[in-house]
Amino acid sequence: MTKNFVEELKWRGMLAQIMPGTEELLQKETVTAYLGTDPTADSLHIGHLCGIMMLRHLQRCGHKPIILVGGATGMIGDPSGKSQERNLLDADTLYHNQECIKTQVAKFLDFDGTADNRAEMVNNYEWMKDFSFLDFARTVGKHITVNYMMAKDSVQKRLNGEARDGLSFTEFTYQLLQGYDFLHLYREKGCKLQLGGNDQWGNMTTGTELIRRTLGTEAEAYALTCPLITKADGNKFGKTESGNVWLDPVRTSPYAFYQFWLNVTDDDAERYIKIFTSLEQEVIDTLIADHRQDPGRRTLQRRLAEEVTTMVHSPEALAMAVEASNILFGKATKESLLKLNEQTLLDVFEGVPHFTLPADKLGLSAGELFTTEIPIFTSKGEMRKLVQGGGVSLNKEKLDSFEQPVTAQDLINGRYLLVQRGKKNYYLITVQ
Repeated sequence: MTKNFVEELKWRGMLAQIMPGTEELLQKETVTAYLGTDPTADSLHIGHLCGIMMLRHLQRCGHKPIILVGGATGMIGDPSGKSQERNLLDADTLYHNQECIKTQVAKFLDFDGTADNRAEMVNNYEWMKDFSFLDFARTVGKHITVNYMMAKDSVQKRLNGEARDGLSFTEFTYQLLQGYDFLHLYREKGCKLQLGGNDQWGNMTTGTELIRRTLGTEAEAYALTCPLITKADGNKFGKTESGNVWLDPVRTSPYAFYQFWLNVTDDDAERYIKIFTSLEQEVIDTLIADHRQDPGRRTLQRRLAEEVTTMVHSPEALAMAVEASNILFGKATKESLLKLNEQTLLDVFEGVPHFTLPADKLGLSAGELFTTEIPIFTSKGEMRKLVQGGGVSLNKEKLDSFEQPVTAQDLINGRYLLVQRGKKNYYLITVQ
């Protein structure tokens, strides 16, 4: 029996607003629904994941998902939730970004199956690029009044002083452009439902209004939003000190991605495991109960990190992320260290003391390098004593001797040395 899409969103905490009649439509027929995303970067970040998961659940409930890349609207900018106008992008950049985004979304949706509800990706630049201003004013503008547009919260916030530069006419027209997307997809694809974040509600209802005013009140067009995800403390979800957590492994390594989910609070883990995984309700309820009995084991965070890292990257990337975590927090070997690519190595040891060493110093003894050249140890006597007690490691291998030479053969990725003093003190050295 096919699942009820609305009920699935409700128990997962993924439903914010829904137009009357939407659930009834979803129960009586296979519905085509779309969600828009702006191709302003060549990667999505985890702030996009709630919307993508909505599409994933939609398809798994038997309906047809369309992801719309805003090639045209991405050239303009959306005032919703923004304090200033975004940078405009050229067509080549937009196309490149679109292709990268499709590769990422294909991990969540089935684009290649034979079922009628296989996913599609569309770009509104295709139907907007030859649309003249006069045609747009005549076809779209005449149906929506300025009074209606001005009443939208996103417009009012910008006009009432939240933005230093006010609201440009370009951005003011955004809701009409997004509304026309819905009208176009309604006509061409039979798309009756738009999905999005709750900050898009005003734009989305403009679309349903445009469809009814253009095609008649009997036209069935609906909107459904997910809440804007925040952390338990009310701060913005998905931001770290270094910026967004990206889906692209080049921008955010699988290790750093895994660590983000592993380090969320208990309260956030209970919410996020429902929103960002496809685990069934019974499984999640059991995980939550187990976690509450012994929070120190971090059962929820570990399962959350495993599920999302596997879905976004791969089982192999998850295995590498777990192994990388063990290098810092558990037992590991030199072989484990050598498996890490450069970015993961830097991510793992981001918080440890970092030194640089001229390449011409290679060949000196470990004792000379790590006392005189780099002050890891306060004296040669201290280091000699620690080496004798097995308390000093180079690249996860115990130093045999205070006099052991350090050569180019010891370099990780051709430029790094990892010194360990005792069990918990690490020092990363870049040789240049």
